[in-house]
Amino acid sequence: MGVDYYNILKLNRNATEEDMKKAYKRLAMKWHPDKNPVNKKEAEAKFKLISEAYDVLSDPNKRQIYDLYGEEGLKSFDQIPPPTTNVGASFRFNPRDAEDIFAEFFGGGGASGGVGKGYFRNNNGNNYGAELNRKAAPVESKLLCTLEELYKGTRRKMRISRSVPDDFGKPKTVEEILKIDIKPGWKKGTKITFPEKGNQEPGITPADLIFVVDEKPHSVFKRDGNDLVINQKISLLEALTGKTIELTTLDGRYLPVPVTDIVKPGQELLVSNEGMPISKEPTKRGNLRIKFDVTFPTRLTVEQKSDLKKALGAPDN
Repeated sequence: MGVDYYNILKLNRNATEEDMKKAYKRLAMKWHPDKNPVNKKEAEAKFKLISEAYDVLSDPNKRQIYDLYGEEGLKSFDQIPPPTTNVGASFRFNPRDAEDIFAEFFGGGGASGGVGKGYFRNNNGNNYGAELNRKAAPVESKLLCTLEELYKGTRRKMRISRSVPDDFGKPKTVEEILKIDIKPGWKKGTKITFPEKGNQEPGITPADLIFVVDEKPHSVFKRDGNDLVINQKISLLEALTGKTIELTTLDGRYLPVPVTDIVKPGQELLVSNEGMPISKEPTKRGNLRIKFDVTFPTRLTVEQKSDLKKALGAPDN
């Protein structure tokens, strides 16, 4: 039989006119060359075949001849006796232009309407080209990350489920694993976009799927831009005599910070290059800021007060 028009439209031989319209609409929208700029040649060939199949099967006379004699019968019908009196012997099969069928099907003017091929208007006078490129609104989801992940960087695998039409235009659910490479230094609000990974409906370009970075609270560090902040309690004695603060960094390193100067309440100690990585300059880091909370004793004995006065050089009353 040559080309199988039923298979091209993914229909069986008992398909109704409505079945054919639905199949053509779905496939023509999918394979229109304007929607496939990357593989335009393949799309043009498929679009032409889809249009030719619809042109033949949607016409009762052409369909009858095709069912009886196949594609070759259509092309040489003038040499074949007509199967019924409904089909004249003068019939000639001249496949219509694919773009004209597309324009006619979607209510456009086609070549006869003076709009031109590849650019149509619907019954409301709107350009069909705009409708062809209509895209669903983007879908955003939170991507919750630990401070360690944002410090070191990591790869996350996200399993998504989305609805797409099957070969017959009915929605089906498919699952997919998306890989996200989290870069060191990414901040809350950073967006990672996966184009057209949202739900898909016939005639509408699928929505973009956007993951938005969010930070989990950390038990030790707090982020402030590119800096890391830690609140450190020390006793009054340590504030006066000194102390080495022992920290574990977000990448697991042991970091001793010696405090040798007298610490005043509310004072802040800056440790350079021990903050968060700067995403645009990965070799650089922000600062680590240690905020001190000096704990004062609740009471002192007379002897302790006297010793303190002597140590601090105050006169003894």
